[in-house]
Amino acid sequence: MKAVSNTFFVTGTDTGVGKTYVTSALLRCARTAGIKACGYKPVASGSEMTADGLRNEDALALWSESAPGLRYAQINPLTYAPPIAPHVAAAQIGQPIDLALLDRAHAELLAQHDLVITEGAGGWRVPLVGDVGFDDWVSAHRWPVVLVVGVRLGCINHALLSVESIMRRTRLAGWVANRLPEGADAWQDTLDTLRARIEAPLLGVVPPGGGIEGAAAALRLPVGMAATV
Repeated sequence: MKAVSNTFFVTGTDTGVGKTYVTSALLRCARTAGIKACGYKPVASGSEMTADGLRNEDALALWSESAPGLRYAQINPLTYAPPIAPHVAAAQIGQPIDLALLDRAHAELLAQHDLVITEGAGGWRVPLVGDVGFDDWVSAHRWPVVLVVGVRLGCINHALLSVESIMRRTRLAGWVANRLPEGADAWQDTLDTLRARIEAPLLGVVPPGGGIEGAAAALRLPVGMAATV
């Protein structure tokens, strides 16, 4: 019998591989399936000042695909302006990332939703605070992971190293091949190579230029994503 989880964590092989795009599409899939779901971007950087305060483009995208009734700060409790790694941005202002705050924010979302899809920053082993990285935080919670692979030159090594590290710590619920414009050459051969070597379900191959609707149509939800379906 497959385990059921009400929180999944989305990570990527690198920055800029489509984590937010895929997370948004998974949220769209979940809502279409009748699951009350929300996105969670615990920490974000590269945010812009608005009339409502600092806002992050990725977090706003998750907010727009989440069940209604949430405030922005619930989706993204910690946000920083500099476009650098969040733990560095936090250290620069003398306010290290508070893991207890992130846990409380997650618990609040979980109390109101059937499913929380949490998106990391950068890749699997990006630091959070001190010696603790996303990999430690996620593994401590035993959240299943979805890995987004940006299909382009160099992704095979990045993907296989990420898979190996994830599977040492927690369950890899599946992976998504996101076809990037710069990876147009030999993408099918790259995909075949990855499929032969990754011992986890391929949740979909996202074509370029299809928008959230197209991405959602190309994806299937991981087995065990929420108990309410």
